[in-house]
Amino acid sequence: MAVTYRQAGVDIDAADALIERIKPLAASTRIAEVVGGVGGFAGLCALPSDVDEPLLVSGTDGVGTKLKLAFALSKHDTVGIDLVAMCVNDVITTGARPLFFLDYFACGKLDVDVAESVIAGIAEGCRQSGCALLGGETAELPGMYPDGEYDLAGFSVGVVSRSAVLGPARTRPGDALIAVASSGLHSNGYSLARRVLQAHHDLNAELPELGATLGAALLTPTRIYARAVRELLGALGGDVHALCHVTGGGLVGNLPRVLAAGCRARVRLDHERPALFELIARLGPVDEQELRRTFNLGIGLVAVVAPGRLADAIAALEAAGERAWSLGSLEPMPDASTPAEVHVLGDPE
Repeated sequence: MAVTYRQAGVDIDAADALIERIKPLAASTRIAEVVGGVGGFAGLCALPSDVDEPLLVSGTDGVGTKLKLAFALSKHDTVGIDLVAMCVNDVITTGARPLFFLDYFACGKLDVDVAESVIAGIAEGCRQSGCALLGGETAELPGMYPDGEYDLAGFSVGVVSRSAVLGPARTRPGDALIAVASSGLHSNGYSLARRVLQAHHDLNAELPELGATLGAALLTPTRIYARAVRELLGALGGDVHALCHVTGGGLVGNLPRVLAAGCRARVRLDHERPALFELIARLGPVDEQELRRTFNLGIGLVAVVAPGRLADAIAALEAAGERAWSLGSLEPMPDASTPAEVHVLGDPE
């Protein structure tokens, strides 16, 4: 008897069924610039006609070991939001408008219901970002992944006018720093968080300080800041100088990436941190320096704006539904060629 591809572990019929389920999800994210639909070899998207000297901006990322929680809890409808967020939140730091997103979903054996749930989350993340789910790839790879597990990667492309690109070249001493609240751990530091928390609590345990089960708190989706940034740029225009996505490496590791040499960010970290971070610190125990370089500690995005625009920026972010507050400011360093750095007020100089 002839051997089939299904007997080797790859179910083409299941993959075809998944494509049919994906089509309406992708259609729900369609934007005016998209040409065609899902199902071809490649996706097509036009450049917006109202962007002068357009530059394409790209970003790619994954969800990391946060996926282990989705597997353990059999909850797959939020990690797709995380996937989009981790890519889009990088792209928007340049001032770009997200245009489209593509995903890569790989598993050992394709479960159409699970894959559809994941991709429904991706579509939701695209809707929150205002970008199109333009296409993707589903790979069934027998023997590569344990049963019930999968991996995700995402790819986002945006567009920005050359004259509007944000970043170190625009920042200068005196600029104000604004913190924008995170929704939790986002998608960083989960290897440490899981090691600490699961050593003390079951994922289904109700923890009063979290107001939820541990698993639900840990699976809270990464906040997507695309619409809020659009509102901020609309309100302040060129007075927005830089944006920092607080991702792996924490605030101290990421903020210098968007600052000019010779700038020191003096910041206050006296805000009330989400209870999940305090729980990790206490149960580890994990010391303050390790927390700072691993987690966002309640700050998912930092905006760098011109002096005198602090109140306007906070108002614009709050009008967009974000919680924002003054984080500090930039000061000059003695040597203008010294790489940018962060100083936390209250730490030794």
